[in-house]
Formats: sequence, C-alpha cells, structure tokens
Amino acid sequence: MTVTTEAATGTAAAVDDRPMTHRQVMEALSGLLLGLFVAVLSSTVVSNALPHILTDLHGGQSAYTWVITAALLTLTASTPIWGKLSDLASKKLLLQIALVIYIATSALAGLSQNTGQLIACRALQGIGAGGVVALGQICLAAMVPPRERGRYSGYFGAVFALATIGGPLIGGVIVDTSWLGWRWCFYVGIPFAIAAILVIQRTLKLPVVKRKAKIDYLGALVITGAVSLLMIWITLAGKNYDWLSWQTAAMVGGGLLLGALAVVIERRAAEPIIPPDLFKYRTVSLAALASVLVGVGMYGATTFLSQYFQLARDKSPTTAGLMTLPMILGLALSSTVAGRLITKYGRWKAYLVSGTALLAIGFGLLGTVRADTDYTLLSVYMAITGIGLGLTMQNLVLAVQNTVPRHELGAASSVVTFFRTMGGAMGVSALGALMNNKVTHYLTENLAAAHIPAGGAVGGGGIPDLHKLPAPIVPLVTDAFGHGVGMVFLFAAPFALLAFITVLFIRETALKTSQQG
Repeated sequence: MTVTTEAATGTAAAVDDRPMTHRQVMEALSGLLLGLFVAVLSSTVVSNALPHILTDLHGGQSAYTWVITAALLTLTASTPIWGKLSDLASKKLLLQIALVIYIATSALAGLSQNTGQLIACRALQGIGAGGVVALGQICLAAMVPPRERGRYSGYFGAVFALATIGGPLIGGVIVDTSWLGWRWCFYVGIPFAIAAILVIQRTLKLPVVKRKAKIDYLGALVITGAVSLLMIWITLAGKNYDWLSWQTAAMVGGGLLLGALAVVIERRAAEPIIPPDLFKYRTVSLAALASVLVGVGMYGATTFLSQYFQLARDKSPTTAGLMTLPMILGLALSSTVAGRLITKYGRWKAYLVSGTALLAIGFGLLGTVRADTDYTLLSVYMAITGIGLGLTMQNLVLAVQNTVPRHELGAASSVVTFFRTMGGAMGVSALGALMNNKVTHYLTENLAAAHIPAGGAVGGGGIPDLHKLPAPIVPLVTDAFGHGVGMVFLFAAPFALLAFITVLFIRETALKTSQQG
C-alpha cells in the first residue's frame, strides 16, 4: 500500500525541508494549540456536570464511571495507533481527520437521549481526542529541531494545564447557567475544533513524499485489547467486584497474556504500532516508566482537588474551579519558562529532576490538608505541585524526541503520551477506590463520636448533596471528605518519588540543532 508521509528526502529536502521561521511556527502552533485545548477539554469538562447529566438521563453510579472511563480508555488505546500512522501518512491530514471525528462525536454526545448513547459517543470522542493530543506533539517535532523545541513545547504545557484544570470550571459555569444546560459541555469545543482545522489547513506546511508501508492491523487490535482489558479491570475493581476475586484474575491474566502476544506480533511486524526497538533506548524506557508515575499525579490532582473543594469546603462547581488557579498558574508558568531556558542553554535533565522532586513534595504537602486548612497555605501546596507537573510533562516528551531517529518520532512521542494517560486512568481509579474507603471510614468515626446513627445518613454511600443534609451532619461529612482526599494525595506522593528516582537514571544528551537523523 502506498501512503503519504512527511519525510522529505533527496533534492526535495533542499526545498521543502527548510527550517520554519519563528512566525511560521507560531502561526501553525496556534492551530495545534486550539486542537489540543478542545481535545483535553473533552476529558475534563464533564467532571462537574455529570451529576446534572445523569439526573436528566436517569443514569446510575455505573453510568457515572463509564461516561468518564469510555473516553479515557479509547484515548489511551488509540494514542500509539495515531502515533504510528503519523510515521506512515500525512500528519496534517491525520490531525484534521482526528478533529473531524471529535466534532462529529461531540455533536452526537450532546444529542444523547440516554446513558447508553452518551457512553458510546464518549468512546468515539476519545478516539478523536487521542489523535489530536498525540499528533499535536508529533507535528511540533516535525516543525522544529529539539534545541528549538523547548520554547514552543512550553506553550503545550500551558494549554494542557488550562484545559485539564480549567475544564471542570468551564463545565461548572455551563451547568450553573440556566440558558445553556449540560449539553453545551459537548457543544462548547466544536467551534474551536472547526477553527483549528481551518488554521492548520492554512498554516501547517510539512514536507511530503510517497512511501510504501504496511499498517500493522493485528498489532493494533491486540494492543487495544490488552490496554482495554486492564483499564476496565482497574476501573471496576473495588466497586463491581473485590480487588482479589476471580474477575480480577481473569482480566489481569487476560490483559497480560494479550500484552505478551502483542510483543511477539510487534517483533515480527514490518511496521509495528509500538516498535519494540524503541525500548533499546534507555531514555525511552525510563521516560515511559516515569510517564506512568507522573500520570497518576497529573490526573489525580485535577480529579480529587475538584472533589475536595466541592465536598470538603462546600463550594459551587464554578468556585471550585477558580480555587485551583494556583495549580494552573504554576503549571503554565513553569512549563513556559523552562521551555525557553532549555532552548537558550540546551540543558533539560535538571528540569525533569527538579520537577519530579517538587511533585513529590507537593503531593506530600497536599496529603496534610483537611477541610479547614487555610487557603493561603493550600495555594502554596497547589502551586508547588503545578510547578512540578509543568517541569516534567513536556520535557519527558522532549527527552524521547531527542533520542530517536526522525522516522520514529511519531511512535516514540505517542509512547510517552500513551503511558502517561494509562498511568493516569489506572491511578485515578485506584486512588478513587482508596478515597471512597477512607471517606467511609472517617465518616463512620465522626458519626459514632457524635452519637448519630450511620445508616442512611448520607444517602446510602453515594456522593452527598451537602445542601440536602441535616445541618448537624454537614460538618461531619466535610471533615470526612477533607481527611479522605488528604490521604489520597499522601498515597500518591510515593509515585512521584519513584518518578524522581527514575529520571535520575536518564542520561542527558545534547539537544539536536537540526531535523536530520
């Protein structure tokens, strides 16, 4: 099969592969960042709106889990496939296709009449979002050499922070605005996605030649199956069945078996989706492991801080989003500043080491928070965590991109995103189960100390509506959630510490100053 790829060779390279000017890069980057914003927004904007959505569609707790998980699952599973396709076909065209998928599925999600339709649309939406997230980084790598990439990758970190932590705020404002309604959580990104397609068409110019390639469909299928089975297990374990159960044995065993089969298939494939040879590079292997550990922190921070402000401090969805601004600003500023410094001096490992160290410290400090923790102190803790994330996320991708040959940029870049998202999805589910356990434990203790019967006090163990609870019970519930969320961050801190230890072993190499190799 003949496909188109942006790997200019021979005489054409002299004409088509000339470095883009700063203005040209910024123009193209504006379209990539628009796409990245709406793709990440699709995963976070529904978090504060879900209670309203499920009330309207008559959904239960299982639907609550699957509306989030369906998109995250397909986003994770599709990332390496998009990455490999970008090494075989036009990156620009693939990115536009991913945006079209996002637009169509977002519109359908907003028109859903029941939870089954919504979950199906969210699964398809995750495929489009996965393509946009992966391909944005890959297009940037094709546009500028590693030495110059730092100054631009900082913008990716800033937009990622804005969409990840600002998503719940936007969703909260939408559901709090009577003339909009929850369906606009899905419609809100469509205009931005359309604008991204138009800007990318006009500004993104990458060299193109023809190349014969064979797409590894079997490998894609088996990898998707392995990831899906493990993610479904981690999402449902502790809720639908015990962690130690026959379901766990079957799903974990099946996932590992499919993973082993995928390794065999990928070793024999002419064009593997995840080339096993990538892991011969020490930097790629260590960055993949660190990405899993950082993913736990990144997704955990946004998920549980939102719950903390709403359930431990009794804030509205809109206010809860505003109160996370210290983390947003810390992530955005550190990502941007570090990117510029990396471009200026060509050194990057120090930012990875200091970033993971700050992330571990930030999580440890957040582990001490309770419902009555002073907000000024809490702001400092959030800022430290945000700075740690900003110094780490994009620079793991940069380290990998600087290591591999140009023809494997797409697959290598998507590997980092793939492991980070998978770590986040699994971490959020496991930490969420831990939080539910801790909140139940502390609430039971509080009710016993107050001599209040536990049965039915907070509505059967679901997420409580603080405004509908009897006044004497509210402070007992907020205290339990404050303590429970604090324990979650305390348990997350060792993951960040392991990420710190992992990046210590990454060998720093000089950033390449050209796109050759």
